[in-house]
Amino acid sequence: MLLQDVLLLDSSMEKAQPCDLVLSGPVIDSILPPRSSSLPAEFDGKGSVAVLPGFVNAHSHAAMTLLRGLGEEAPLMEWLQEKIWPVEARLRPEHVYWGTMLALLEMLSGGITCFADMYFFMDQAAEAARQSGMRCALCRGLVGSDEKKLEEGVALVRRFHEPLGMIHVQLGPHAIYTVPPEAFREISMTARDLGVGIHTHWLETEWEAGYIREELGKDPVDLLFEVGLSEVPHAILAHGVWFPEDRLEPLAGGNMAVAHNPNSNLKLGSGIAPVPSFLEKGIRVALGTDGAASNNRLDIWDEMRTCCLLHKGFRRNPCTVRAAEVLRMATLDGARALGFEDVGLLKPGWQADLALVNLDKPHYVGATPENLCASLVYSGSSADVEGTLAGGKWLFRKGRYETLDERAIIHQARICRKELLEG
Repeated sequence: MLLQDVLLLDSSMEKAQPCDLVLSGPVIDSILPPRSSSLPAEFDGKGSVAVLPGFVNAHSHAAMTLLRGLGEEAPLMEWLQEKIWPVEARLRPEHVYWGTMLALLEMLSGGITCFADMYFFMDQAAEAARQSGMRCALCRGLVGSDEKKLEEGVALVRRFHEPLGMIHVQLGPHAIYTVPPEAFREISMTARDLGVGIHTHWLETEWEAGYIREELGKDPVDLLFEVGLSEVPHAILAHGVWFPEDRLEPLAGGNMAVAHNPNSNLKLGSGIAPVPSFLEKGIRVALGTDGAASNNRLDIWDEMRTCCLLHKGFRRNPCTVRAAEVLRMATLDGARALGFEDVGLLKPGWQADLALVNLDKPHYVGATPENLCASLVYSGSSADVEGTLAGGKWLFRKGRYETLDERAIIHQARICRKELLEG
């Protein structure tokens, strides 16, 4: 497949590169000078379409699209206990399937090709992802010391995990305040033995930081190692808002990545994660949206812009958290956090997970190969996405979904939403 006369940009490039991009099956084959390939063009960018690595949503609860708008502007624990958990108790497998499908529509139209998801009935999420053609890393949220739920998580690994394929499965201890440390370590050791990762919430709120210190009597960084997270292939620490900045050194260069969710953290009043310090210490940072009930968008473009602006303003430093760093969080570092090693850069032999962006818009006047990264992060939006490919296959193209029935999904999602709210 030839994508002709496009502008190539990933987080490793100093400037965008005009080229012909040749794909072979699921991977990038070659990068040639523009209009030099003899292949028939599958797509002609005419010099005004940027090709980026597909975006990675490194922390989501996809089927929470069905809960969007419930309990707005309430404190986190009140929101969970009074608004979210009672509705989630009524979830059935078909609700998770259609809620996930609804999320996939939103993500694909914004250039997201890969997502991490923690929720219930995750076999349904896996089937939805498989039908869509998206790449994903899934885990069943585990609470308490319930061996039966851990067995469900292990069964999900054995049924769906594809180490070299599109679907990765992790184990998902929900959080240290819902899973006792002994049970948490058992889950980590199980993940280690299975050769899979861990996805958990860590230090999302000030209350949680106090719980770890006062109720558990632990240091929140030391506790990561005590519960075995350094012993698994890779671990996603969702949020990381309340990490003590003087205790970050042990995490540098390791297997753990923080999934930064700036909009959800702001909306829930959770605080501002010390992302500049993470980057300075060499800690991998990915970007996530969290669930649509707490964001309320599944839009990585929005997260990229907020991430850049938030930390510049908070640190009063316009040079911190640069556009290229945030693009890396949303692509390469997100993919690596999920255990995908050949996703997130535009290089021959790497997976052809791509987002095509229409630059023929008013807000891109003045964009050049040299400033295109900043133009995309500060001026761009998900509305500019013209095409989305995963594994070399078109999933979204010029407003149309290639693998999903948009109208049917929205119709079924509305039925599910009504069932959940009416009980």
